[in-house]
Amino acid sequence: MPSYPGGVLTRNRKGEVEVRRLISRGGFVKYDYILESSGKISESGKFSIILKGDDGSEEHYFMIPMKGRWMAIPEKSTKGRKLWDEKAKKAVDI
Repeated sequence: MPSYPGGVLTRNRKGEVEVRRLISRGGFVKYDYILESSGKISESGKFSIILKGDDGSEEHYFMIPMKGRWMAIPEKSTKGRKLWDEKAKKAVDI
């Protein structure tokens, strides 16, 4: 069994020692939803996160607030999706 440095070790609820292991590294995109008619934030703060791996992969999660918690729903595709950039006042690619 390999030996791990102490900084990567943690204990779970059962008291077992676990190793925090890197799966991938990259960047992310976070966006929310506003109502076109009023410009106000839609449906109590829902938003999406797209995790972008250095290898070009993308994982999209739709985040919905649920009584002090968040429900993350995986989405299938982000192909062709555009976002409104408020600062630049134009549509941009993810």
